[in-house]
Amino acid sequence: MENLKNITPVEDFNWDAYENGEAVTGMSHEELEKAYDGTLNKVNDCEVVDGTVIAMNKREVVVNIGYKSDGIIPLNEFRYNPDLKVGDTVEVYIENQEDKKGQLILSHKKARATRSWDRVNAALENEEIIKGYIKCRTKGGMIVDVFGIEAFLPGSQIDVKPIRDYDVFVGKTMEFKVVKINQEFKNVVVSHKALIEAELELQKKEIIGKLEKGQVLEGTVKNITSYGVFIDLGGVDGLIHITDLSWGRVSDPKEVVELDQKLNVVILDFDDEKKRIALGLKQLTPHPWDALDADLKVGDKVNGKVVVMADYGAFIEIAPGVEGLIHVSEMSWSQHLRSAQDFMKVGDEVEAVILTLDRDERKMSLGIKQLKQDPWETIEEKYPVGSKHTAKVRNFTNFGVFVEIEEGVDGLIHISDLSWTKKVKHPSEFTQIGADIEVQVLEIDKENRRLSLGHKQLEENPWDVFETVFTVGSVHEGTIIEMLDKGAVVALPYGVEGFATPKHLVKEDGSQAQLDEKLAFKVIEFNKDAKRIILSHSRIFEDAAKAEERAEKKAASNAKKAAKREETPAIQNQAASTTLGDIDALAALKEQLENKKK
Repeated sequence: MENLKNITPVEDFNWDAYENGEAVTGMSHEELEKAYDGTLNKVNDCEVVDGTVIAMNKREVVVNIGYKSDGIIPLNEFRYNPDLKVGDTVEVYIENQEDKKGQLILSHKKARATRSWDRVNAALENEEIIKGYIKCRTKGGMIVDVFGIEAFLPGSQIDVKPIRDYDVFVGKTMEFKVVKINQEFKNVVVSHKALIEAELELQKKEIIGKLEKGQVLEGTVKNITSYGVFIDLGGVDGLIHITDLSWGRVSDPKEVVELDQKLNVVILDFDDEKKRIALGLKQLTPHPWDALDADLKVGDKVNGKVVVMADYGAFIEIAPGVEGLIHVSEMSWSQHLRSAQDFMKVGDEVEAVILTLDRDERKMSLGIKQLKQDPWETIEEKYPVGSKHTAKVRNFTNFGVFVEIEEGVDGLIHISDLSWTKKVKHPSEFTQIGADIEVQVLEIDKENRRLSLGHKQLEENPWDVFETVFTVGSVHEGTIIEMLDKGAVVALPYGVEGFATPKHLVKEDGSQAQLDEKLAFKVIEFNKDAKRIILSHSRIFEDAAKAEERAEKKAASNAKKAAKREETPAIQNQAASTTLGDIDALAALKEQLENKKK
């Protein structure tokens, strides 16, 4: 062939010696080995040297350090540098020049660790940008392999925007800046955010310099909190307060926006240094009150949803951003003080009547009781005087019971109209709150929206009967049920009560009657109008004694009269027997006395 050249063989080459394995040159084996070793680098165990990547696969990297054999290093020791390629120079640590298999043992990880502390300090001093491999998550941030050292990357230093998922960074190689070193504890803190901030600072100055109130900008939702939404305006942040998200009420900003959403916002305000920027979203749409139906007027019915509850009332949203207040007093015709929560709750759909409407002040008051007829308009027809009804006890006072016949129709039963017979000191003795009670309408006070009611009027007045039973002077068995300073309350037959003063409680033996003692009592006074019966126990034996005394006196008197009647004839007979001689003697005696006087 044309390209082949004739090569002249060495004339004196000893082919026999070659075949026998003997030296083919004039040099000895030792001389040849010495010459070969002279071409190799001198290396020692536990030394760090530079090597060149000559080959690599998915698991291993082959490195030549100029020694008689190459070293193999696991690829995962280079995971901090995903751009590694053949021809790159890498530092290696010589663990062993020759193992049992004659293999050179190298470590890139140990080489980095040996020089790492000097390198990391130099990186901090020179503000150098270095590469690191994020190994795993830890509390508050990430662990980063930097020069073989485990450095801490705080969560706040990963990026300028809040990180929602830390796990996506694990296994990544990123650029960092060393921001802090604790020499005593060998702790290193790195930051990726610091690399971004320098660039953002220039953008921020440019944006802030152009800010004006009323300006509309496009931004991205960066963070959502309970009180508002932070918007990234391209290097500078602004806040949309929750009240500026929508004309309607917003309980959670997530109802209106979502993370990473792009939207237009208007600048409402900022401080002098333009560090705090207040943004608005709702201001980009017309106010709902301006779009409210022009024909809407007082007296019209509207539908809406309860958005806020308070004790004094409920706020009803009849359109997004248009609310009216239903005061608790407009929820029922009832006069009772109640909480608005008794009538409705947040989320309820309600129908209401417009009571007041002020478009300038953007205020509206509503009512729901107006959807029903006022029961007092036809009170005389529905609850005429004398009519009987069932009512519910609502409240007590010392003088009576307040009841409700129906919602909005209240009445008072005076304490004196509860019972014909029982002396009620407090209404709680007779009934209880929430109980039903039968009533009769006694009087209607339409102006004050109150009825005078009675309970005892539903029964016959037993005092008409008592008047014939407990006549003055009649005696009845009674039990002392209560002792008072002024006397005792006595329970009589037919459920009626009487009263006896202390002097009328003295027994025949002089002792005082006691509580729960059963005795005979005489009626000494009966007052039907006042429903009062005055009793006496002592009068029974006192009157008996007086009657006996009177009987004795009468007997004595009768005896005396009889005696007188017997004496009268004797005197008459004696007088009749007086002689004329006796009369003459008396006349002589009289004359003699008169002479003596002369």
